[in-house]
Amino acid sequence: MFDVGLGEMAVLVVLALVIFGDRLPQVAGQAGRMLRQVRQMANSARSDLQEGLGPEFKDFDIADLHPKTFVRKHLLEDDDDHRPSRTNGRLFDDEPSYATTAGELDYDERPPFDSEAT
Repeated sequence: MFDVGLGEMAVLVVLALVIFGDRLPQVAGQAGRMLRQVRQMANSARSDLQEGLGPEFKDFDIADLHPKTFVRKHLLEDDDDHRPSRTNGRLFDDEPSYATTAGELDYDERPPFDSEAT
């Protein structure tokens, strides 16, 4: 889960028993109630945001704002509709003939990656 092994978990349980003693079930119950309330608050905030944005953003998801998700969705996703077509191996009609070389990558092909380069 959080990269915590069995031995580390046992130490945490023993430490919790020493610190809280007989009140451990009460503290665990309070922590569970607090976590439930935080989830409810987050869900209500999300629904309020979606209602406030209107029907245009009905498919809006907060997770889409995460930078990795945003880049993956908007920059790395293949869109066949927006892909320019090549004619005679060239992207544009006025492109010089020397611009197309034997080692050129296709539009959707990724270049090789050298981890030792930088």
